[in-house]
Amino acid sequence: MTDSPHASRLPHTDNPAALAKPGGHYSHVAVANGFVFVSGQLPINAQGEKLADGSFDAQAEQVLANVKAALESVGSSVAQLVQVRVYVVDVEHWASFNQIYAGWAGEARPARSVVPVPQLHYGFKIEVEAVAVV
Repeated sequence: MTDSPHASRLPHTDNPAALAKPGGHYSHVAVANGFVFVSGQLPINAQGEKLADGSFDAQAEQVLANVKAALESVGSSVAQLVQVRVYVVDVEHWASFNQIYAGWAGEARPARSVVPVPQLHYGFKIEVEAVAVV
C-alpha cells in the first residue's frame, strides 16, 4: 500500500497555545485533506481552569471560544465550518445554546446536531466538536 498516492498524506495535529493541554491521548486539532477536525471542546480556559461550576451560558461561551481558537490556530474560521456536534447534559438548554451559537456563528450555518447525554467529564454541561475546511 505504500505505493498509494495518499500514503505520505498523514494528518497534521496541533495543540494550540490558546487551549489548555489535552487531558488525554489526543490532539485538539487534526488537519487532513483540507479538512479540520476539532476534538470535543469542554469549558476549560487556556489556563486549564475547569468551569464546571459556571452557568450553562458561561460554559457554552467558553466552549465556543475554544472551538474558534482551535480553528484559527490552523488557518480556518467559524465561517469555514462544515459540521458541528453539540452534547448537552440537559436538552432544556437547547434554546439558550441556540441563541448563544447564533451570535457566535453569525452568517455561518453549518450542519449541526444537538445530542442530549446523561453526563460529561467533570460535571460539565456541554461539549462541542466540529469539522471545517481550511
